[in-house]
Amino acid sequence: MKHLLLSMAFVPYILLAQAPYSFVNIGLNYNSWKYQDFTFVSAEYGAGWSWGEFYGNSNLQNPLSTYEKKVPNNLRFTMVNDFDIKLTQAFRVHFQDYHLQSKPYFVNDSVLGFSYKYIYRGLWFKPFIGVHYTYDTYFNGLNGYMSGWLINYRFSFLEQNFSLFQWNEIEFLRAKSFYEDSSSKPIGDAKSYGFNGAVKFFWHPQTYMTTGIEYRYSKYKRGSKEYLDAFIYTIKYNF
Repeated sequence: MKHLLLSMAFVPYILLAQAPYSFVNIGLNYNSWKYQDFTFVSAEYGAGWSWGEFYGNSNLQNPLSTYEKKVPNNLRFTMVNDFDIKLTQAFRVHFQDYHLQSKPYFVNDSVLGFSYKYIYRGLWFKPFIGVHYTYDTYFNGLNGYMSGWLINYRFSFLEQNFSLFQWNEIEFLRAKSFYEDSSSKPIGDAKSYGFNGAVKFFWHPQTYMTTGIEYRYSKYKRGSKEYLDAFIYTIKYNF
């Protein structure tokens, strides 16, 4: 856990140093879903260069809890890192990594592939596809493919600034041993595919402050066979 917290502190600083453009914010978030309401502290950061872009976020969920408590009341740490290296102005080599750490389990999902970024005024759209590698408490190896997209739209209304953001990921052609045991009995998600994503609406009343609401959803993801959704309420301070 210590090395993850050190990464959370120093990796963004190293990557954002002297970038032509960059951003950093910290946030307080409240997650409301049918199994548990909980708070989490977040840090979000990104940067861009002539050769590519970087985005990352780190969350400390149930920050006042402990690892020893049962799910979903336990302390959890998550980190997302997303790199795009430009081949042309629009086409990029894409790498993303998601890590979740708690006790007694951890999850690490990596994707290596390609992305395309379309920009028009206040809108940008980035679809991607790649090979999916999973390393977690129960599985280690190539795990099919992942595709998805990110969409961001910034606009003004009544002299106020807003943004609408959506991301979605679809895992498919997963390794059979990920969802079936040696006797073909379903385990975990019990499917060769799964999806998850979110829709976020933000209001930017000041350059230093952002607040908004997020609708989070997933199905056949990390052992859950049912459709799961939640609302997340956020306030961020922008540096």
